[in-house]
Amino acid sequence: MAAAALARESNPADPRLIVPLDVPTAEEARALVARIGEAVSFYKVGLELFATDGMALARELKRGGKQVFLDWKLHDIPTTVQRAAAALSGSGCDFLTVHGEPQVMAAAVKGRGASGLKILAVTVLTSLTDQDLTEMGYAEGARALVERRIRQAIAAGCDGVVASPHEAALARTLGGPEFLVVTPGVRPDWSARNDQARASTPAEALNAGASHIVCGRPITAAEDPHAAALRVAAEMAQA
Repeated sequence: MAAAALARESNPADPRLIVPLDVPTAEEARALVARIGEAVSFYKVGLELFATDGMALARELKRGGKQVFLDWKLHDIPTTVQRAAAALSGSGCDFLTVHGEPQVMAAAVKGRGASGLKILAVTVLTSLTDQDLTEMGYAEGARALVERRIRQAIAAGCDGVVASPHEAALARTLGGPEFLVVTPGVRPDWSARNDQARASTPAEALNAGASHIVCGRPITAAEDPHAAALRVAAEMAQA
């Protein structure tokens, strides 16, 4: 708690707010970061930028004093995942996602070693419904599958999970107070839900147990991203 309070005191941005840089090029990402300014201190670099200049941008953001979430969702044989996590452990980045399968999670934890890179397991994508999971061949619904993967993530030594706001309370209960619970699919009441099937507002997500929220299009697609980020942060402060 003391570290979190110090972070808020030394930085005007709320470190619990993560904004995804879901744009095709590093140039567009830099422009977006510049427009948002000091209102955000934590950025997610995902698959769009992974295919181009994602790591170069991530290192640039770190040099600029930002926190960086590498949303690569690693999923491969254990040896490959371990080597990838080891390579990324020296980047200085803060969070890395892997798919929530036991062998994958354990390999990523082993690969990151003693570095400060936090390994987050992706439980169930927030765009998926129970019907989607049935069509994919899963016998369990979203909540049951999320619970299974949270327990497996804890056993594998992961630092946290990515779960929808609707499962944040479950993750907090199972993981305890220090467990990271990162919730995408956060949509303020004044924004569209887009393709998020299990969305919640910033305050709802935090009150449910989220440690961090990922809020994208309500901020990045706004006419004034800086003002939109401050509006989301103000809602978070009311949680």
